[in-house]
Amino acid sequence: MNVSLNQPQSGNDMPRFGGIATMMRLKQVADASGLDACFVGIPLDLGTSNRSGTRYGPRQIRAESVLLRPYNMATRAAPFDSLKVADVGDIPTNPYSLIKSIDLIEQGISEILSHGCKPLSMGGDHTMTLPILRAIAKKHGPVGLIHVDAHADINDTMFGEQIAHGTPFRRAVEERLIDPKRTVQIGLRGTGYAADDFDWSREQGFKVYQADELWYRSLAPLMEEVRAHVGDGPVYITFDIDSLDPAFAAGTGTPEIGGLTTTQALEIVRGCWGLDVVGCDLVEVSPPFDTSGNTALTAANLLFELLCILPGVKRRN
Repeated sequence: MNVSLNQPQSGNDMPRFGGIATMMRLKQVADASGLDACFVGIPLDLGTSNRSGTRYGPRQIRAESVLLRPYNMATRAAPFDSLKVADVGDIPTNPYSLIKSIDLIEQGISEILSHGCKPLSMGGDHTMTLPILRAIAKKHGPVGLIHVDAHADINDTMFGEQIAHGTPFRRAVEERLIDPKRTVQIGLRGTGYAADDFDWSREQGFKVYQADELWYRSLAPLMEEVRAHVGDGPVYITFDIDSLDPAFAAGTGTPEIGGLTTTQALEIVRGCWGLDVVGCDLVEVSPPFDTSGNTALTAANLLFELLCILPGVKRRN
């Protein structure tokens, strides 16, 4: 153990039901200065179209994360022995204005990036990924994107609005925040308003894997294709919890049956090892619909797995 880096508080030092709730019971700091990576909450649900409640997502993910321990026993990743990581708290969104919240999120992520720190953002509805990508693109230019979701989120408008949780990736293409030729969408499914609802993605150059293509399959071979598609440049990962089947993650605003399993989710994230990942997010956890806490617990585990595949994380022999 590298004691010079931050370590999660042990459940043998403080009972898991005690203490202040931070992500994985890490140290909370005022800013990202001196950090290699950080967890940051984005409490937002002004962009939701069905069931709200994702503003409570970051708090509940932190609460469920107390069960996590610092070493990944499957991949042997030791992130806290490799990187300096902390919880920088929440970006203070404006509960009365989605547009002002978008600006606040971009400013908050830009401040984190200014310290050379990689953000792992906890949501919060998927609208938040647009301002995150704006900040990321200012630093890295158009990035590759791995987007795991039940929905393509490529609507032109929703109720006449260009900014909502169903529009971020159309805006990201228009604003040249992402490289369409290095963009992958995994898990798309459900009903649509038109037969060609997923075709716009493909027309831009996205590689699209619909959920029904992935049923009953290990996704380890698929991730070889994904790594080849996104290549060696900077990559951003955005993971919508509704990509999972509601049997595993019912606590979300727009659930769709026939989704990914938690095992497949782990294969996707672990399959990103070796990519130049410059940031990640986990979105759409809605605690009011998560009566067991399992959705937030799954989200916390996936955020830890995302931390484990960041560049610079060593794997123990």
